[in-house]
Amino acid sequence: MKHIDKDTALGKSLGRCHFLLFGIFPMDMSRLTFVELEPGRRFVEQSPLFSMRMWRHERIVTAAGDGATVTDNLEFSPRFASPLLAWFVKLFFQHRHAVLARTFR
Repeated sequence: MKHIDKDTALGKSLGRCHFLLFGIFPMDMSRLTFVELEPGRRFVEQSPLFSMRMWRHERIVTAAGDGATVTDNLEFSPRFASPLLAWFVKLFFQHRHAVLARTFR
């Protein structure tokens, strides 16, 4: 993963992130932007997305026994299809947490 220099990267787009359904169909595009960063512990990402009026994602990593606990706090406001997009975001993060759990066991 690319090192992020918090003094020069905050508030600036680090590049585009494309969201693909089933890894094939383009669903959305984000310009990855961090607004707060505590390396090794926490970040807050507020990235412009096509599907969202507002997107704020805070991730906190805390030591827990021999591993860590990952907590994602999300605030978002969809531009359209609110119930469907809320369901999709929930499913996306459930999948992401399952992958993290499998990878770091």
